[in-house]
Amino acid sequence: MTRHRAVERADREAVLERQRALKMAKSAHAYVRGNTLKFYEWLDGLPRGTLPEGPPIWICGDCHLGNLGPLADADGDVAIQIRDLDQTVIGNPAHDLVRLGLSLASAARGSNLPGVVTSRMLEEMVRGYSGGLASRDGDGEPREPDAVRTVRHRALGRRWKHLARERLEDEDLKIPRGRRFWALDDDEYAALDALFHEDAVRELVLAIDGRHADAARVRLLDAAYWMKGCSSLGFLRYAALLRIDEHGEKPRLALVDLKEALTAAAPPAPKAKMPKDPAERVVAGARALSPHLGERMLPARILGKPVVVRELLPQDLKLDVDQFSSGEAVRAARYLAHVVGAAHGRQMTRSARAEWRRAVARGATADGAPSWLWSSVVELAGRHEVGYLEHCRSYADAEAA
Repeated sequence: MTRHRAVERADREAVLERQRALKMAKSAHAYVRGNTLKFYEWLDGLPRGTLPEGPPIWICGDCHLGNLGPLADADGDVAIQIRDLDQTVIGNPAHDLVRLGLSLASAARGSNLPGVVTSRMLEEMVRGYSGGLASRDGDGEPREPDAVRTVRHRALGRRWKHLARERLEDEDLKIPRGRRFWALDDDEYAALDALFHEDAVRELVLAIDGRHADAARVRLLDAAYWMKGCSSLGFLRYAALLRIDEHGEKPRLALVDLKEALTAAAPPAPKAKMPKDPAERVVAGARALSPHLGERMLPARILGKPVVVRELLPQDLKLDVDQFSSGEAVRAARYLAHVVGAAHGRQMTRSARAEWRRAVARGATADGAPSWLWSSVVELAGRHEVGYLEHCRSYADAEAA
């Protein structure tokens, strides 16, 4: 690689770090979403025995509000599932509950809701989670809150043209360069082009709409660096536009997301047996927790780094709620916790589910959340509030300089 290209990539990393700091300074809720490492550092500082120890299963590891939403499977069926598994490990399922509770409490505070609403949210979280543990294939699913129903209906009505309108330049079918998509250097583009000639990657793309791998041709039309997310900023992230040709069929376009897989911040359970390769770990966790997503993912390597490859579908949307009403906040807490409970429960035996339900509810009062959940969320909310203000001060100082 030439010196000129190396400088360009170094400049990219500096811009991404600044953008990440800006995103996290926008609100306390954004700081919670983007600061998984601090969450586990502070969680580790809680008194030993604060959290119940659940059976070691695949957990999300970063189970905040924005990491749940509608996902389509290869056949186009849509369900609300966990949509980001970067931090997935075989670990304590209580960590997902605390992370979700903290996220919901932060969202409630950002919506200027009183503290009594947060108390009710955590109470309903436990009810929803317990119901999810006991459910099978959506049985007993609580009523969808309006925020979830709205985004699900949007997902059901979306087609490729909607995805293309959002991501592409219609005239020449190029990924638009600008604030979000940046040009690649020659090494990056060549690596991506080679990746889509690999049989396993080609078969993954073709499987989405039932094309025959032995009869279709997959060609890379365009690719760009994708500035997306918050905690992943600064690491490899690419968008690739593909054309699929098969004799006698109309050509199809596919948009593929390639994301660098990192070492998880979430602590694994003692003696947990997981893939050593981070991309393989992410895919294994996704297949256990979010079948709609897991079946569309594949571990790979680009430029010597592990990446997760997945085709984007029009129905994949983020559940991003800026403002909650009191009723919506409580309903959302119960519904989303049910989704997480179902993802956890499908990995447990019936007896393990029953025992874990009892452990989760231990310490609950007739009209309140279990003491372990309440005290953990309150303690972590305070630490994150302090951390957020310190982050904003550092960001302001850096901008002034």
